Amino acid sequence: MTYPVPGPVKTVLPTPRTSTPGAPVPALRAEGRPARTSRSRQATALVPAEERAPARRLRTGPFSVLDIGSTKIVCLIGRGEPDNTIRILGHGWRRSHGVRSGGIVDLREAESAIRAAVAQAEDMATERRDSIFVNLSCGHPESRHINARWPIGGREITKGDVSRIIAEGRLRAVSEGRSAIHTLPLDYAVDDTQEVLDPRGHLCDLLSARLHVIDANTTALRNLEAVLSRVELNIEGMVSSPLASGLAVMNEDERNLGATVVDMGGGTTSIGVFGEGRLLHTSTIPVGGLHITRDIAHGLSTSIDNAERLKTMHGSAELLAGDDHDPILVQLIGDNDHHYVRIPRARIVSIIHPRVEETLEMVRDRLEMAGVGPASDGRVILTGGGSLLEGIGPMAARILNRQVRLGRPRRIVGLPENAATWPMFSTSAGLLAWAAGAADEMGEPDIRDVRPAGLVRRFMDFIRERV
Repeated sequence: MTYPVPGPVKTVLPTPRTSTPGAPVPALRAEGRPARTSRSRQATALVPAEERAPARRLRTGPFSVLDIGSTKIVCLIGRGEPDNTIRILGHGWRRSHGVRSGGIVDLREAESAIRAAVAQAEDMATERRDSIFVNLSCGHPESRHINARWPIGGREITKGDVSRIIAEGRLRAVSEGRSAIHTLPLDYAVDDTQEVLDPRGHLCDLLSARLHVIDANTTALRNLEAVLSRVELNIEGMVSSPLASGLAVMNEDERNLGATVVDMGGGTTSIGVFGEGRLLHTSTIPVGGLHITRDIAHGLSTSIDNAERLKTMHGSAELLAGDDHDPILVQLIGDNDHHYVRIPRARIVSIIHPRVEETLEMVRDRLEMAGVGPASDGRVILTGGGSLLEGIGPMAARILNRQVRLGRPRRIVGLPENAATWPMFSTSAGLLAWAAGAADEMGEPDIRDVRPAGLVRRFMDFIRERV
């Protein structure tokens, strides 16, 4: 569902021509020319079908992924199919414990919840996995662009050179107490030739790269690794949450033309700006659906569980006609567990509205400060559990002044629950897409075997490549 930017739009339509039913439409005749009979024309493709790039095939797998959120922990096991869809073999999810704002605050509680979710998925898939792809939402992730250079010396650029320049950029991005998770190439420069997407095979003296680095607090990452090791799981890959969500809900045209995915989770709201097929910027806002739930619990003097139920069943971001006269039964906290009061639905909406408005205004401010050009002005795709709140689409279109649509995971079969709740699983679905080969589309090579490129190392490589 797409929510257009609100506001008056004047459109001038041509006056339709009417004709008598059954009467033939007279052919137009220019002076001295015979009338032409109308012929239907077929659209001509810009690129012939035989010259188009073949679709990238997914890896078959199976793969195991883990989405550690503030409200739920989801484990999915899936495999790539020949038709380029991903089939879920097993799924498990539990209410999150020991996690706050995406970070692990209680190792034992987090371990217990993760173990239960993974065991449920493995039992359903009848397969045990010892490695897993996990989302990055802890450690206060930050996004920045850096430039890196690598001497080539007039020879042909190889795959190793591309890996080395990205490894060089990764080392340059390391700061005290933080570790780089992604080093995504935005474009390359081959000597004076700019905006080269794939430099392999080019001849040049100097290779330059513009890189998008996403890093996080090292201690938080070590705690995450320690929890997973207790569950006997190794981290096969770590993926930024907005990157994963974007891979799940966006199509190729949106990624190329420029669009923003806003994943409204329980403890945080993450933002990912895409353009020219790349992830250009990420940001995280420490506000999510749990804050709305706590606002309701505090404002109505009810429990957190009752507040969550009221938000899910009766909540809305905008006040609707008749809300003042729509009574809702609310259980109050206190000595008497059976103490109920009736309140109008408008009372709940009046609590939800300012928190959602504040969140969307923060999203708007982050997009204005992103500094990535026209890409941040494109369509906005809302996803995550918070995007299911009634009325949030039109409200987002008004505040962000952009077209807005609801994003659900695409090309995936067998997600838990029903289709209406699929936005809740966008991050975990995107993790499966990354594991199945979407990492190649983002241009991030495997640099685990590339050794640090210090001055002596670079000199030895320079000599070796010319001997």
